Amino acid sequence: MSTITSPFPPVPISDKTMTQRVFDGIDPDMTILVDGPSGRPMTGAEFIAAVKSLAGGLNAAGLGAGKCVAIMAPNLPEYCVVAHGVAWAGGTITTINPTYTAPEVAYQLADAGADLLITVAPFADIATQAARGTGVQDIVVIGEAPPGTTPLSALMGPAQDTQTPVDAANHVVALPYSSGTTGLPKGVMLTHRNLVVNISQMLAPADVDAGELTLAFLPFFHIYGLQVLMNVYLAAGGGLVTMPRFDLEMFLELACKYRTRRLWVVPPVALALAKHPVVDTYDLSHVEQVFSAAAPLGGDVAEALATRLGTTVAQGYGMTELSPASHISPGGKGKPGASGVTVPNTECRIINPDTGASLAPTDTGEVLVRGPQVMKGYLNNPDATAETIDPDGWLHTGDIGRFDEDGFLYLTDRVKELIKVKGFQVAPAELEATLLAHPAVTDAAVIGVPDNASGEVPMAFVAAAAGNAPSLQDIQAFFEGRLAHYKQIRHLRVVETVPKSPSGKILRRQLRDEIGI
Repeated sequence: MSTITSPFPPVPISDKTMTQRVFDGIDPDMTILVDGPSGRPMTGAEFIAAVKSLAGGLNAAGLGAGKCVAIMAPNLPEYCVVAHGVAWAGGTITTINPTYTAPEVAYQLADAGADLLITVAPFADIATQAARGTGVQDIVVIGEAPPGTTPLSALMGPAQDTQTPVDAANHVVALPYSSGTTGLPKGVMLTHRNLVVNISQMLAPADVDAGELTLAFLPFFHIYGLQVLMNVYLAAGGGLVTMPRFDLEMFLELACKYRTRRLWVVPPVALALAKHPVVDTYDLSHVEQVFSAAAPLGGDVAEALATRLGTTVAQGYGMTELSPASHISPGGKGKPGASGVTVPNTECRIINPDTGASLAPTDTGEVLVRGPQVMKGYLNNPDATAETIDPDGWLHTGDIGRFDEDGFLYLTDRVKELIKVKGFQVAPAELEATLLAHPAVTDAAVIGVPDNASGEVPMAFVAAAAGNAPSLQDIQAFFEGRLAHYKQIRHLRVVETVPKSPSGKILRRQLRDEIGI
């Protein structure tokens, strides 16, 4: 069996908790968090005090140790306080996309077994609707709280000076949701050990400097924002300028104001930085690196961006189930189109996706990863866990790729059904279930198709009764209010039948071949 290992020395496996690891890196006197739109700062000392106060309040209210707290909010300094306050209290934080509809939020609250939901005032109505019928005891609001909700300030209590004791190797501290390789979103159980070791695994090749600020528009509800930005930067002694949503001009203004050394982006933002004319009106000479992840970035876009900004452009690779990083370009110096080299303490294999036979690392096949950052499993879903992690501990990523002679990973295709819209996961099964609820649809299949702005967008193939076929506008109107906007069907083809195998599995490869992708 041929394996690829890391060019970096192993990092220690620590029994510290996520928050202990972050606290170790914080300079109490430094401004470590800034609300980008307002400029409101938070020092390291203020952050630590707020985390300990929230932990004390949660445990005093019986909502700390062993409890699950959901957060549905945009990027704000208080998001970091909530995530680490829950962790310091011995609880589990489940992160919810704030663009979700009430039914989507309700599904995650129920599946995660959430006891409390923390949000912001603009999402309070959806939060209240979604919490009905779940185990959520209260809706807590960051900032001014609408009637019927509780302000976060009321949850703060006497400082809890020490971490609530937990088993770092097994206690699930973060529960983000991922579709994995197939099916509906599932709770990814990430332990303190998973996250702490992955911080060290990323810092080995990423060389984040103490005192370094960067922009954080990548949402904290996504593992990229939660770990690669929030935890890595704070643990390294750096800081974040938060943005509640991406706006290109605000992004450029803040990058110039804070003289950010590097920018962390996703491919659609990399494309805008490479081609949008407004970029030429800003002096970005201080930018040394641009780092892109969450979806593959084409080599041509990377080279165009590097030339325009006079900087290096690099990529990384990972997934929620890997805490999330398994590959990073060392020192920000990558190869066009490559996703980096293997991080420390990590092994990789390439296998034939049809037979499971091992291939040479330079052959093209499914990428397998094994290491201490591999998730504990999917919450309440042992079957999906067993399908993803084999008995030898190898996580089957569902991505097709190969390694070059220098150990750089190149991704070329997917085995998994997942659609990546601007870096966000979209599960075809979830969209198909919604389509089948439409009264005119008798059968349906969904695939991802290339899109310049989003990377991919969903395309639906639907069968309908004769003379009763829905239009794209009909389908889009039906989706409104049921699923988040980025899951919207963008292309539609009406078919007589949806191609399926004898076992009933949708033949998505056949659908892709029919439209030439």
